[in-house]
Amino acid sequence: MLNKDIAKLINEQVNKELYSAYLYLDFANYYADEGLDGFAHWYEIQAQEERDHAMMMRRYLIDNGIRVTFDKIEKPDKTFNSAADPLNAGYEHEQYVTSLINNIYARAFEIKDFKTMQFLDWFIKEQGEEEKNAEDQIKKFKMFGHDAKGLYALNQELAARVYTPSTTGPAM
Repeated sequence: MLNKDIAKLINEQVNKELYSAYLYLDFANYYADEGLDGFAHWYEIQAQEERDHAMMMRRYLIDNGIRVTFDKIEKPDKTFNSAADPLNAGYEHEQYVTSLINNIYARAFEIKDFKTMQFLDWFIKEQGEEEKNAEDQIKKFKMFGHDAKGLYALNQELAARVYTPSTTGPAM
């Protein structure tokens, strides 16, 4: 049976991953309103990935005899004044999510819950990729986003992103 503290932390993370999906859909809405359909598409895929993360964690809890509970998903409260704002907010959010995953891992380590640590290994690696992707988007925007042709090219690049469900992560 899964430790109650670990179960509670992972259940909270399920809800936070669902919030992340909601947040990224809000970013997509902003970009759609601005006519940047490639940026909107990129964040729509981000939202799908966050939903997948929630489902992986949900499945882990269920497979370990834990009843999953859902909390209210808060409305995203960010306001944006420029196309760079969601990119920066996304990077900050990924850093926050990384800290949450690390906290769960640290607690699992404290109580020698090796099964949960192994489960979380994939998420730790994934968060490294998520932070790098978010940081790369900011760098590209700083380099190309203030020039109309560069912004167009970057928008096209982001529009080409294809959603690919994880085949290496924990089973859903």
